[in-house]
Amino acid sequence: MNRRCFSLSAIAAAAAQRVWCKPAALPFSALGACASLTDAEAIKAAGGQYIEENVQKFLVPNKPDSEWLANLERAKACPLPILSCNSFLPGSLRCTGSDADHDAVLRYAETAFRRGQQAGLKVIVFGSSGSRSLREGFPSAKAEEQFVALLKQMGPLASASGITIAVEPLRRQECNFINTVLEGAAIVEGASHPNIRLLFDCYHMLQNGEDPGDLEKVGHLLVHGHIAEKENRSAPGVAGDDFRPFFSALAQTGYNGCLSIEGKWTLDELPRAFAEIRRQAFPA
Repeated sequence: MNRRCFSLSAIAAAAAQRVWCKPAALPFSALGACASLTDAEAIKAAGGQYIEENVQKFLVPNKPDSEWLANLERAKACPLPILSCNSFLPGSLRCTGSDADHDAVLRYAETAFRRGQQAGLKVIVFGSSGSRSLREGFPSAKAEEQFVALLKQMGPLASASGITIAVEPLRRQECNFINTVLEGAAIVEGASHPNIRLLFDCYHMLQNGEDPGDLEKVGHLLVHGHIAEKENRSAPGVAGDDFRPFFSALAQTGYNGCLSIEGKWTLDELPRAFAEIRRQAFPA
């Protein structure tokens, strides 16, 4: 092996230690968990490849830079990359309704994006049911106009920091606005910006009774995913839920994003959960 080939091989080997390489049959670029970076060592040992942190607790967009820089220093020592964050907006920052304050939302978002870039984030999940849920009597058509208008302004801000926003449809029990992946897709299409994309969540889809095949209809918009079992939001492998219809649909779309375990789980359940995802994602 000549020196150049050896150098390239060494670089590739080093990279493989940091970012998991996707087997051809597995429709995910990496598997991770929604957790604090303090759990990263245990998540890595369990088979996880990244952490999905919390915008409000980790990026702290409403806190001074001094508090953020302390978090950033801790992130630099994290044994796993922090590729995504959820819990984007607090309920006090309204993005729909007569009390919507898009200027305040955008100032907050711009800080979150800038700090996310410093931490190496790729995706920020836009669920935020408290911010977007509709007040009683407020027309959904007007809310859609507001939300799309906000996303159109948010897209360029996210792009400037190399961040993609993943709009998250939520189960009807948690939110009364943007519940299904088809509804989410319509919103994302309305925003019409490459940094505004769609998240799928197997738990929310199961709770809503959605057809896993709907993922094939929106596959061109998907950028990130969440997974948990239907009844207790437990980790895959606890109750034995069958996620193969979701994985099959994702494979048909050519999905190549990340998948985060979310919900009610303990660290000791994660080795089985990651193994179960891989087992079900590979064709029999």
